[in-house]
Amino acid sequence: MQPKSTHLFIISAPSGGGKTTLCREVRKQFPDMLYSVSYTTRKPRKGEQDGVDYHFIGKNEFKTRIDERQWAEWALVHGHYYGTDSTFLEEGLNAGHDILLDLDVQGTQQLLKRYSECVAIFIRPPSLEALQRRLEARGSDSA
Repeated sequence: MQPKSTHLFIISAPSGGGKTTLCREVRKQFPDMLYSVSYTTRKPRKGEQDGVDYHFIGKNEFKTRIDERQWAEWALVHGHYYGTDSTFLEEGLNAGHDILLDLDVQGTQQLLKRYSECVAIFIRPPSLEALQRRLEARGSDSA
């Protein structure tokens, strides 16, 4: 019997593009798929939980992990760092799991270089105006 082939599935879009909503629905349909919770240096938004929505860490810790090459990908977005733990991905794939990631465009580009066979899906917002409305509705980002 041939071992199961595993995949990284990336949902990518600009901030406010609907990645989180789409990933939530994918996870409902495929409950056995692992979900990679990203790390960030930004403060939690209302209702976000550490370890569920993001792993919230300080900038110094994030930068130390950059120096130690612990990120599969990382980016500085709107003044905050975001990254994916490489150990989580490697352990999940080696254990035979498919993994879903919710990433911005910068992170997706980095992972495509590292994992050439991953499946990347780019979500385009309906319009720039709709994207602006979504970001403003959050009430957590500066103009």
